[in-house]
Amino acid sequence: MHNKFLLSMALATAVLLPNHLPAQTQAGRHAGTGKFIQIKDKDLIAPDGKRFFIKGANLGNWLNPEGYMFGFSKTNSARFINEMFCQLVGPDFTAEFWKAFKDNYITREDIRFIAGTGSNTIRLPFHYKLFTDEDYMGLTVNQDGFARVDSVVKWCRDEGLYLILDMHDAPGGQTGDNIDDSYGYPWIFESETSRQLYCDIWQKIAARYSDEPVILGYELFNEPVAPYFEQKEEFNGKLEELYKRGVAAIRKVDTNHIILLGGAQWNGNFSPFKDWTFDSKIIYSCHRYGGEPTPEAIREIIEFRDKTNLPMYMGEIGHNKEEWMSAFCRTMEENNIGWTFWPYKKIHNSSFVGINPPTDWDVVVKFSEAPRSTYKEIRQARPDQAVARKALTDFIEASRLENNIVQTGYIKALGLNVAGKTSGK
Repeated sequence: MHNKFLLSMALATAVLLPNHLPAQTQAGRHAGTGKFIQIKDKDLIAPDGKRFFIKGANLGNWLNPEGYMFGFSKTNSARFINEMFCQLVGPDFTAEFWKAFKDNYITREDIRFIAGTGSNTIRLPFHYKLFTDEDYMGLTVNQDGFARVDSVVKWCRDEGLYLILDMHDAPGGQTGDNIDDSYGYPWIFESETSRQLYCDIWQKIAARYSDEPVILGYELFNEPVAPYFEQKEEFNGKLEELYKRGVAAIRKVDTNHIILLGGAQWNGNFSPFKDWTFDSKIIYSCHRYGGEPTPEAIREIIEFRDKTNLPMYMGEIGHNKEEWMSAFCRTMEENNIGWTFWPYKKIHNSSFVGINPPTDWDVVVKFSEAPRSTYKEIRQARPDQAVARKALTDFIEASRLENNIVQTGYIKALGLNVAGKTSGK
């Protein structure tokens, strides 16, 4: 990230929002609900009145790049990746790379493929900067967040899929690690500027999509408060009020959609939540990547779900053996916890589809891992420009679905189908 906040971009709708539902929301909270996913006790209910069980995938890396999905290790956040690319091939080439990456990494064909597996939902992680005038993925003043989301909404509508919008990277950082592209600390819990910007962005998003039934709901944060901060309990104590403030901002413009609230510490700790009746359309989101794939291993999550009598959703699973995923998916289905797999696509395997690294991609990886803390180190590590630029260009082509490898075992382990790269539902 460059300058963290550009105060001049403050949204026209920016207001100081109360920490409770406004009166007009209470009166209109059920308005226009017939075409939207609803909540009935622990179940989600589709517009046809039938129980809806989430099964699907996360479009990770597309609008919030993460290093390991490119094969990088030390260079692991969007900000670090962008800086490394700029050092490698210059800022102009990097900007063009990001534009091409967004155009090709996920397309209509990817959404069609996901629908062809029998999935019914896509979770779309995004960076808050897509809705500001900050430098991000090749653009500054004219960010393309709404254009990208609009495309996915249309594709999902065409393929019969629902969409969850997930603010994976919040202003100031809600996690304090690479996954939120932060500066190594969850500053949002200490910064009023960041908290207001988070509310403003969600209100702007909700105003645009308030009447869009393809969207299942809005996930306010991803994995808030990493577990290794001394202030963890202090931040946990502020989480529910920050969620309430975000919900209040959304409810000023949208009373139709479900809002998803993730637990603290990698979406695994729900003890900070004491009030689950402040809004009639909230559900909770958990994540899990390891441990035993049994009901006993997620007993606390099930008990919290039963105590609140609200749906629980497993926003992320993955990065495990096929046998584990198969067993865990059965556990979740038997305990009425819908899920989305992480991630749909990345380099190599452990995803729905894998990207074969292009020729000389190891040159890019080597530079990403090299010491680059001084200008001398950058000069010494920088490879031949023609080789590096061709490798980046070739990565764009390699990321297209027609050039990906379908990870049949992973898809089948989730109880889904493999219908072919371009097959419809």
